[in-house]
Amino acid sequence: MGHGKTLSVVIPARDEQENIGGLLTETFRVMRTYPGFEVVLVDDGSTDQTRDAAERAARAVGGRLVTIRHDQSIGQSGALATGVRQARGQLIVTMDGDGQNDPADIPALLQKANSMRAEHFCIAGYRKTRKDTAWKRFQSKLANRVRDALLHDGVPDTGCGLKLFPRQTFLMLPWFDHAHRFIPALVKAIDGEVAVVEVHHRPRTAGTSKYNAWNRAWAGILDLLGVLWLLHRTRVPAISGTQESEATAAEHS
Repeated sequence: MGHGKTLSVVIPARDEQENIGGLLTETFRVMRTYPGFEVVLVDDGSTDQTRDAAERAARAVGGRLVTIRHDQSIGQSGALATGVRQARGQLIVTMDGDGQNDPADIPALLQKANSMRAEHFCIAGYRKTRKDTAWKRFQSKLANRVRDALLHDGVPDTGCGLKLFPRQTFLMLPWFDHAHRFIPALVKAIDGEVAVVEVHHRPRTAGTSKYNAWNRAWAGILDLLGVLWLLHRTRVPAISGTQESEATAAEHS
């Protein structure tokens, strides 16, 4: 399973006290042999006991958990950015806090990372068999088709929370609200490599989704326009070489 690099799983969560404990227990059990592994949980302004439930689960299985709390919710992308900046891993895996992503898929992402040759890359999960309502699946399918037609990121399911990328790659990306849905396109814009791995998707067993048809559609239109502008304006320099010179003391005398 090892990639030879340290790994942090970053999980943004808001009001997921019924889901987060089980998710962390699974994650630590799957990753128990990975050296230096940690989970970074960002509690994005929860009004329930999300953080306490996470800490109880980590104590029970003996895993390293870093918890960060936002006093007020700033959204999934902001929480994700907080978590990545606080993480100590060279590689980052992101997961949603609702338990619908399966931690058992993390080794497959790591295996794919072994074959990546570019310095900057993103492994994007693809929920081929969605466990959501028919209406939600329709919305997602339409949004993905429109996004891919405009951005050409080659990812069939950019809304999947399960992704892997180097921490340094993430820190190079422009960041804004809802940016987590455009990570593959933003990585490509800095000449990074993008790959897709099919992953499992599970039904939500507790709690409620933080998105609805209106905020998905409206935010999606604004975000697409913004990302199109960013990609159009992004320039990556091609450096042919560097040279250093240092004058000796005699030259100055």
